[in-house]
Amino acid sequence: MKKATQNLEDDHVHILRLTEIMEQITYDSDPDVNNLESIVDIIRNFADGLHHAKEENIFFPYLAERGFSISNGPVAVMINEHVTGRNFVQGMADNIKLYKEGNNQALKSVYRNMRGYAELLRSHISKENNILFRMADRVLSDDDNENLLTGFSHTEDRGIKASEYINKIENLAVLY
Repeated sequence: MKKATQNLEDDHVHILRLTEIMEQITYDSDPDVNNLESIVDIIRNFADGLHHAKEENIFFPYLAERGFSISNGPVAVMINEHVTGRNFVQGMADNIKLYKEGNNQALKSVYRNMRGYAELLRSHISKENNILFRMADRVLSDDDNENLLTGFSHTEDRGIKASEYINKIENLAVLY
């Protein structure tokens, strides 16, 4: 039986691919603004809107029912890092807008936020994959995994199609 943690790790593969693209784009002195906006869209809708929604709305509360603390420990760290990531994404979006309006200095801030996000997410995903998810695997039963996967499926059915965003990531990967 597939584990709920494997579903989340499968998302991580694509999110890590996006962080590689983000790092590559920061070497472009004259990027296509559409690509910058696409990255923000992918993060907001796939990484945050779908993946983090599965974690924050389903997985973490389930872990809390199994004795994990939401206020301290690994789950609390993950939630805090999601907030930090959203701040980086907001910084990207705000500065992309300024860049589009002709403020060329804003590109430096776009890139600083992209690099910060990429660095944060690599560390974050490593902690989830290697620590939190392994701890969860030890306490979640087959029924728990089945319930979580059903919940994840309902989240995915609510309009955000992972495959569309994965295709967008792959299209950007061809460019960068």
